[in-house]
Amino acid sequence: MNTDKNRPLILVSNDDGIEAAGVHRLVEWLSALGDVVCVCPDSPRSGQSMAITVNSPLRLTSLPDYKGTRMHKANGTPTDCVKLAMHQVLDRRPDLVVAGINHGSNAAVNVVYSGTMGAVMEGCAFGIPSIGFSLTDHSPDADFSPCRFLTEKIVKAVLTDGLPDGVCLNVNFPAGHSELNEMRIVRAARGKWTDEYEAYTDPHGYPFYWLKGKFENEEPDATDTDEWCLAHGITSVVPTLLDRTVPGLISLPSLSLS
Repeated sequence: MNTDKNRPLILVSNDDGIEAAGVHRLVEWLSALGDVVCVCPDSPRSGQSMAITVNSPLRLTSLPDYKGTRMHKANGTPTDCVKLAMHQVLDRRPDLVVAGINHGSNAAVNVVYSGTMGAVMEGCAFGIPSIGFSLTDHSPDADFSPCRFLTEKIVKAVLTDGLPDGVCLNVNFPAGHSELNEMRIVRAARGKWTDEYEAYTDPHGYPFYWLKGKFENEEPDATDTDEWCLAHGITSVVPTLLDRTVPGLISLPSLSLS
């Protein structure tokens, strides 16, 4: 694979799979900003976080280009896709890793579960500026067009200025707006999922469970959070750390063995 070394190289992945509308809109928009290579799971892998495949072989398949973008699919997780791209697909180190556009929110605690952000975190682990984009609409035919202006703006800024080492961006767009022009750099809201599983019984009388649940924002009035922004039609940008060590708490007297 040959890329133009005079143009930025952008690696794109997602967790909704290679057929998802969100990733196609993303590669269309970014193709004007650099050489784009797309490596995505062959089917949806939502909720995979940074999972990797260790007990089965990974297969990588080249697909026809999509509007000039080189497309590949793999039978692994979003993190697998970034790793495979780095080691088997790309002919040079990318200038940027971008994941999305996810169908559904990755705000608040969802960043921990997100396969989209798993791909972003993997890019960050390679020391590459990385961004995840999500729209708070789970519909397969969601309208991503209002996201274009801020997507391009954020990508251009990161290509120009980079990001601090170990920091990636979790960007969430609110759905239901014809235009999205306002964004804020904020923190992730504190909250939790409740009533997460519905119990059922199969025809043979055995119980099974289906994931559902409702997210509860524990600080709905805090104006410096991603959930508040999304509730007020504002795009949230959350700088997210790869290193989850808590500064200042390396020494815990209660855990001392002396």
